[in-house]
Amino acid sequence: MLLRQALSEERAAHGDELQPLPNVPTREQIQTLEGMLLQVEAQGGGVAIDTWHHFADGLVARTILIPAGTMLTGASHKTEHLNIAHGDITVWTEAGMRRLTGYHVLPSLPGAKRVGYAHADTWWTTVHLNPTNERDVEALADALVEDTHTLQSRRLALKGKPLESLS
Repeated sequence: MLLRQALSEERAAHGDELQPLPNVPTREQIQTLEGMLLQVEAQGGGVAIDTWHHFADGLVARTILIPAGTMLTGASHKTEHLNIAHGDITVWTEAGMRRLTGYHVLPSLPGAKRVGYAHADTWWTTVHLNPTNERDVEALADALVEDTHTLQSRRLALKGKPLESLS
């Protein structure tokens, strides 16, 4: 995979400068890794991740499928919300780095920034309150996400198909 190759090349080029993340990585360490991943993406590497949005009265869920072998960082959200993971992923949680296999529900505090590595294809869904029942996904991203510029859906204009169109 291009990302693994790029990270291997980066490690070879920088040696000890590229350390694995500690059990509780700092925000600065996650942002440094995110910068490296964005450089890989700018050079044509990286992985396209589609996004699907699901709506219910007062709620919005955003789902992505993370392919096996993908390292990624998440966007910081403005509000407390739930994360639902199904697959096999090592991810930063409020309890430190954890390998999650199977099905997990994780609460997330405002401002949390995650980093993860998918060992197998992993579904990741965030569930947020949506009291105005907003359906415009760009407006929702602006309302819910602190660092919208980090959303791959904005950088690459990837648009997942709405759930209704999959049936």
